[in-house]
Amino acid sequence: MGKMRNNDNKLYVLDTNVLLHEPFAFLSFQEHQVVIPMTVLEELDHIKDRKKDVSRDARIAIRALDDVLRDASPEEMLAGVDLSTVAKNCTGKLTIVNDHMFEDAVSGLPGDENDHRIINTALHLQQLKVEVKVVLVTKDINMRLKAKGAGLEFVEDYRTDQLIDDISLLTSGYKKLDGDFWQHVKECDSEQSGRDTFHTVPRNLLNEVFINEYLLDETGHFAARVVDYDEEHIKLLDLGFERIMGRSAWGIQPKNVYQAMAINALLDPHMDLVILTGPAGCGKTLLALACALELVIERGMYDKVIVTRNTPEIAESIGFLPGTEEEKMMPWLAAITDSLEVLHKNDENPVSSRNYIMEKANIQFKSINFMRGRSIQNAIVILDESQNLTASQLKTIITRCGEGTKLICSGNLAQIDSNYLTPVTSGLTYIVERFKDFQGSSTINLNGVVRSRLASFAEENL
Repeated sequence: MGKMRNNDNKLYVLDTNVLLHEPFAFLSFQEHQVVIPMTVLEELDHIKDRKKDVSRDARIAIRALDDVLRDASPEEMLAGVDLSTVAKNCTGKLTIVNDHMFEDAVSGLPGDENDHRIINTALHLQQLKVEVKVVLVTKDINMRLKAKGAGLEFVEDYRTDQLIDDISLLTSGYKKLDGDFWQHVKECDSEQSGRDTFHTVPRNLLNEVFINEYLLDETGHFAARVVDYDEEHIKLLDLGFERIMGRSAWGIQPKNVYQAMAINALLDPHMDLVILTGPAGCGKTLLALACALELVIERGMYDKVIVTRNTPEIAESIGFLPGTEEEKMMPWLAAITDSLEVLHKNDENPVSSRNYIMEKANIQFKSINFMRGRSIQNAIVILDESQNLTASQLKTIITRCGEGTKLICSGNLAQIDSNYLTPVTSGLTYIVERFKDFQGSSTINLNGVVRSRLASFAEENL
């Protein structure tokens, strides 16, 4: 124990949930050695045959490990198999360790629990390999606490797919500029294209911009959207504050400028993906549905509306009770039917109006389980409560969208129900960052609760 640890030479012990979160996670540690305890393989084996979405990730992880270790001898597996044969940017080694041979006394934790065996593996390696930094990587917060308490020096969350360090750094989709915007503009080229007016201004007016980012100033008169930029210039679409505040969808008027920007993006046929984030009660679902009805029924631009969301068990099951897929999904999609009732509450017969509109707009309620393998054409897809989905689940849905399909993702990052997701690792955060500079997408953070003064007070004080 007299040797100093070399923090540049690391050995990572992976927990099962890391491979379920990202099946190819063992390829993400560059030149460092990766250790997978036998207990992890046993847990993957138990999970792979369950009729749940997570079973697919377990099977992918097992096949990926087999690709690396298939031709290795037992001696080579213990010494470490070179990972550069399967990944060019990875020069480390992969080792399988039989943790059943280690004594429980190393950690003091009872050995009959899988988490304790994995912690025990990391502690054993920490004692055995004093010259390297042994790190346990797990998505389980409680396991990280237990590992620290048992004497493990280094414990980390798996953050390779984490694009930002703090949720406050997540782009809101708009910028508020100080003072009067035009007072800062010394040169500007304007052009008219049909009803639209475009302004080209110097790039140095803004530190950082993204495609389709909205710009507002303190005067309450200027509103624009970035449509193009290079190192020297920014091209803006002049929206006009009063004009965007005056737009409506299916009888819904914006109650603040954030809702106005959301309606502008939702009604734009060139936006293939619109992401709405914000607290409960800010109008995400209502605006998405109102704009969908406007585009399908009034403008006839799309053929149908498909509504989906994750079911409570991390999008794993909708049950085996009698009923159609739509009937089983109805309890989870009550927010949609509530919004439909709000949109038609002033009708003479709101229930009949709601049912008529659902048939007229061809609104379909679908489970996220059955989205894989589909190709959705010329439709509006509303994905509600998307903060509870992983990046891979969202990728599954986004890649289903065919020609002429518009996807609307909405979610509140303060209300995540998943055991292994946080605001910075949520799939919603992931796509906001990945698509923030994509020509066909727009992100709006609906800042402000408009549901009621009770909801607003609760959001701020509870």
